[in-house]
Parts: sequence; C-alpha cells; structure tokens
Amino acid sequence: MSISASTKPQSRRSVASELHYLSGFGNQHATEAVAGALPQGQNSPQRPPLGLYTEQISGTPFTAPRAENRRTWMYRIRPSAMHPPFKRLDDRLLRSAPFDEAVPPPNRLRWNPLPLPTTPTDFVDGLITMAGNGDTAAQSGIGIHVYAATRSMTDRVFVDADGELLVVPQQGRLRLVTELGVVEAAPGEIAVLPRGLRFRVELPDGAARGWVCENYGAALRLPELGPIGANALANPRDFLAPVAWFEDRDAPIQVVQKFAGHLWAADYDHSPLDVVAWHGNHVPYKYDLARFNTLGTISFDHPDPSIFTVLTAPSDTAGTANIDFVVFPPRWLVAEHTFRPPWFHRNVMSEFMGLVHGVYDNKAEGFLPGGMSLHNSLSAHGPDAATFDRASAADLAPHYLADTLAFMFETRYVVRPTKFALETEALQRDYDACWQGFGKTFKGTQP
Repeated sequence: MSISASTKPQSRRSVASELHYLSGFGNQHATEAVAGALPQGQNSPQRPPLGLYTEQISGTPFTAPRAENRRTWMYRIRPSAMHPPFKRLDDRLLRSAPFDEAVPPPNRLRWNPLPLPTTPTDFVDGLITMAGNGDTAAQSGIGIHVYAATRSMTDRVFVDADGELLVVPQQGRLRLVTELGVVEAAPGEIAVLPRGLRFRVELPDGAARGWVCENYGAALRLPELGPIGANALANPRDFLAPVAWFEDRDAPIQVVQKFAGHLWAADYDHSPLDVVAWHGNHVPYKYDLARFNTLGTISFDHPDPSIFTVLTAPSDTAGTANIDFVVFPPRWLVAEHTFRPPWFHRNVMSEFMGLVHGVYDNKAEGFLPGGMSLHNSLSAHGPDAATFDRASAADLAPHYLADTLAFMFETRYVVRPTKFALETEALQRDYDACWQGFGKTFKGTQP
C-alpha cells in the first residue's frame, strides 16, 4: 500500500471550484483541509491539533488480514456520536434483504427506463428497489436500486449501515458530498461509497437517474488478473479518492440512516460532514469507465464476459462472487470464423444488466438507455432473432463497436424482483417475443 497526500488544502469554499483527487485503489491516503490538522506519528493524541475530535470508522473487523483491512481515522469538529435518537421513516419504494414480498419467476425480465419524478424528489426519496438477494444480517447478497431525482439534498444527509453503495449514473451528474470529501460522478463514470459513510447528493444538472448496487458482502476490490499479468482491465491508478473537505455548519440537518433494511432519521443541530483531516483506506472513490482497458480475442471464439470485470466482491466460495461489476464499453471486434455477439447461454450466475447509452450489441431493439434486464440463474438467453441473423451473415472484417456502454451486476444468488418491479408499467411483458422466429435450419437427417 502506498501513502498519498493532498498538495492543495481544501475547504468548503472550494466545492464549487475544480475538485481534486488522490490517485490509487485501496491506498492508505492522508489528507488535510487545514494545514496542521492531521496528527503526525500517532492516531489518537491526548489533544488532537486545532481542537478537533479523533474518531475511527472501520469497514472490516480489526483482525481482518492486512490486505483486506479497511479503516479510516478522522479528525472532526464534533464527534459523530453527538446526536438524538433515530426514529423510523417510511421506506417508500426502498426494499432490503431478505427479498420475499414476491415469488421470483424463472422468466427473463426487461424494463423500460423508469420516469423521472414530476414533483421535487431528492436522492433518498427517489430510491426504488428493483431486486436483490441474500441477507443483510448475514452480510451476504445485494440490493439493486434505481435512483430518479430532481432536487439536491440540502438539509439532509444519508448513511447506509447495511452495505457498500456502487453508484452508476445514467442521466445527469451527481456531486457526492461526503464526510471525507467531495466526489463528482457523471454518466460513464461510477462512484463507490463505503458502508457507514455519511453523504449528501447534489444534482448539478437539475435531474439525475441511474442505478445503485448495495453490496451487503465483502467490500469491492479489483479482480485477480491471473494469466493476464500485471496490467489491463481497471488499473489501480485510475481510481480517485477525494481530498479532505469539511462543512462547519450549525443548522438543522436530518440524517437518514438505512439500518437492518429500513430507513431511520435523526434531527441534528449541525452538519455531520465536518471532518477536517483524515487518513486511511475506508474511503469513497470514483472511476471513469472510459479508462477500462478492454481485452478480447485476436484469433477466434468469444472470451467469457468475466474478462470485462471492473470490480468484484468475493464470497466464501473461491471464484464465485457475491457481486461482480462488469462493463461492456466501446471495443474492437476482430475474431475470425466466429459469431461475435454473446452466444446463447444458461449461466449459473444471475445477471442484472443496465444500458447507460447507445445500443447493446446483443439486442437489436427494445433495450433502451436507462433500461434494464434480469436473466436469473440458468435462464436461457442470448441474441434476439434479428441480431442472430445479422451476425450470422456479417462480413467478419475488423469492426469497432462504438457509442455503447452497458454494465452487469452478476451474482452467485438468485435475484428476486420486488413487487414493484413485477407490477410496474415499465416492465416489458412481451420480452420473450424477441427470441421467437428462430427457424429450423438443421440440414442433417435423423439416424
């Protein structure tokens, strides 16, 4: 692990200006918004610099192996323990594991984009759960949510005690103002917010929509590369963590916490985003998917889609992920004597896909930007009839697949749709029709 430090102090006055970041995945970063705020040589001095309070947030048990251990030391204006009791809020359309309000069908499912709200709605109120699996208490499985928001969070802060949040914007930028600094993510980028970190979401473009994968299991990390070698796929240097930033604000702030599957709220008399300095590796970060170094065949056949894995959260079974985040970006297709789109298959892993922009190469129509699909464990799927006919007859010259960005949340568990997802008008009830029309082309004879 390397040590990084900010070169330019940040304060609340710089939020509207250019943001600065610390480079590297999983690094032990160190940063201070005011010179001298970060203690030197120890974590918890008797009297921290500048009259700050010392606090540690841990993302793993203390005795986790060093390579997996995640924690951050914060030096803040007020201890985060200074708040009144939390009280239950309406969960609205947010759901959590165990997902048992509807029987999961074996059918292939696909949805049109969910519409943006017609009334002012912030990120928290705009969360809609589509599906999920596992058990929050057992710290396994995932929740899959769509966010659709039209208003920035101003006097509100959110924290998820159940899981780590992987945010995939599809429309509109998000400015994630966290305890540890400010991260901005636009469509084509992703952001990850560690479990237990407080943040608010601002909307620089006035409206935003995208997906959130709530990871209840082990924290996301870069996949092992094996025979690929030391480089390619997502390179560690391209992951960016924020520099220290703080808000010294005495005003009513509602802190909304997701805990044990439900929403709770407490009314603070100050902003909890008041960390002046910090060091550690339990931090938020962003990544530009355009920097993903895509690999593929330069001879024949089609590699498994695992070659497109950006981040993974392992399970207790080697090689079987709680969640893989897979991306399908623009890329060259050059395979000879090969059907180039993804083939027909039945995958033991469950696949939830979303389309950020453009056209997905395995579907000729019906899969819209902002839309999503679910192909559960061992459900048969693959190219639709139009794509199959086109790819089977295509000239196999090198072809650049442009203007496309799709992703997949792939998980070891059956993905269970929510009642909303099975009843919404956005559900394409004729999705199965895209696999109709395959004629019998067999030219042999029965023995």
